[in-house]
Amino acid sequence: MTTEMVISLIGGLGLFIYGMNVMSDGLKAVAGDKMKRLLEVLTNNRVLAIIVGTVVTVIVQSSTTTTVMMVGFVNAGLMNLFQAAGVILGANVGTTITAQLVALKVDHFAPLFIGVGMFMILLAKKKKQKQLGEIILGFGILFLGISIMSDTLRPLRSNQVFVDMLISFGRNPILGLLAGMAITAVIQSSSATIGLLQAIALSGTFNAVDGTATLAIIVPMLLGMNIGTCVTAMLSSIGTSIAARKAAIIHLAVNIIGALWVMIVLYVMNLVTGGNNPIYEFIQAISGYTVIEGMRVHDVTREIANTHTLFNITNTIILYPFMDPIVRFIDRLIPEKIDHDEKGPHLDKRLIENPAVALGQVVKEITRMGRLTNKNLHTALEALLNKDEELCEKVMQREKVINDFAKEITQFLVLLVNEDISEEKHGKLMDLFSCVHDIERIGDHAENIAELAQYRIDNKVSFSDMAVDDLKKMMDMVETVCRDVVEGFEDQDSTAAISTIKIEDEIDEMEERLRTSHIARLNEGMCNASSGIIFLDVVSNLERIGDHATNIAEYILN
Repeated sequence: MTTEMVISLIGGLGLFIYGMNVMSDGLKAVAGDKMKRLLEVLTNNRVLAIIVGTVVTVIVQSSTTTTVMMVGFVNAGLMNLFQAAGVILGANVGTTITAQLVALKVDHFAPLFIGVGMFMILLAKKKKQKQLGEIILGFGILFLGISIMSDTLRPLRSNQVFVDMLISFGRNPILGLLAGMAITAVIQSSSATIGLLQAIALSGTFNAVDGTATLAIIVPMLLGMNIGTCVTAMLSSIGTSIAARKAAIIHLAVNIIGALWVMIVLYVMNLVTGGNNPIYEFIQAISGYTVIEGMRVHDVTREIANTHTLFNITNTIILYPFMDPIVRFIDRLIPEKIDHDEKGPHLDKRLIENPAVALGQVVKEITRMGRLTNKNLHTALEALLNKDEELCEKVMQREKVINDFAKEITQFLVLLVNEDISEEKHGKLMDLFSCVHDIERIGDHAENIAELAQYRIDNKVSFSDMAVDDLKKMMDMVETVCRDVVEGFEDQDSTAAISTIKIEDEIDEMEERLRTSHIARLNEGMCNASSGIIFLDVVSNLERIGDHATNIAEYILN
């Protein structure tokens, strides 16, 4: 392959990927936020999850994009692993649409699509018309890329070395699978890799290979491409929660299992039939013929598209009944090492029938929520002082667990307050409602501080040594108050509650003093405006945390 061919091939592939992205952006713009909403409102219905995964992938034109989005949803706690498994199966089906579009072979009309799309973008006044223009433009660029690649690769059909290499893939399916996997892992798009394979087909190179031997080359490569496309999702899961990493591994497992059973079935069929594989004959029969340079030959471009579609649909049907065991296996294979306090609330509604026991359970869960909130506060303060982005992310993840605590404990208390209980217990329940709210608000302020820490990192904001010393003093006081009040709540210790109220007075005085001194530093030019805003916001959040700790102390005294 000459340098000129390599340059043309890279350019054609670049146009193909760019056209696919332009078309995808147009489709996403037309669909608006509906595709995200589709994912967010998933139920535990596996069939619905598969349909949604398929639809979203058709919209975004990339199973990788859908899977990466899904990993993000699992990381955010918006989707569980069982829902994610359904979306993965659907995404694998939806991604086959790009290959089917290429198989239409309308590359001769690519300039027309590009012209119409561009004129619509430039001349249309309505936003929807411009977005439709983007879809048509992307469609045209995609086919222009395919056309350039197929023209570039045309000389290879008379290159015996390249033809022999393709034949070797047919004789050694493992080699073909590894080649497809490696190329897709580098390009990070199975659609682009399959487009490249279809460009080879359009160039007529596969016509040098006789009969169903073409499919013996294509199928292992397609299976490898399906595995290779998992690389992007695996990379996107780095640094996320264990659940999100499990979702990426499920994606990989689905495609590896699919590749294994297909390779086994084809091997057995070849042995039984002596090489006349009826599966290959069926694919050729439904794909039909095409004419290349006046010759009537098998339509290899359509065979690639149909093989890809048939594999993913069949794999979805076969794996559908086994997804729950697969998910459970991966769940057990990679255990989550979570602190007891971070596992979320454990409230058994059957305890409602025994209000006294239920009340004791609520107190334990509120205590756990308080300890988790204090841990999050400490993490947020560390993130601010040390400019640690990873700690900021931990705060955001833990805040979701704190919100789950608040929601479930509140729902449990609502059920409990409707039971036949004494006036004294009713009053205590009202105080517990307020405690949950105050602890949740402390968590919100910790999240605010983490957001300020992230802003400090992003904008490279620095504090003076004096400002850092002042913050550390106030932080120590606030953390002490929060720690004491949670311990006091757990033990119903009035001494800790009284101590908290006294320290809170000192926190209020410190907040006023730090605010005044920092404004003075700003006026003297010792600090810049950005650091001043962050400093004052942090001090304000710390003071409010102290207020909420005091509220809890007063409930303890009651």
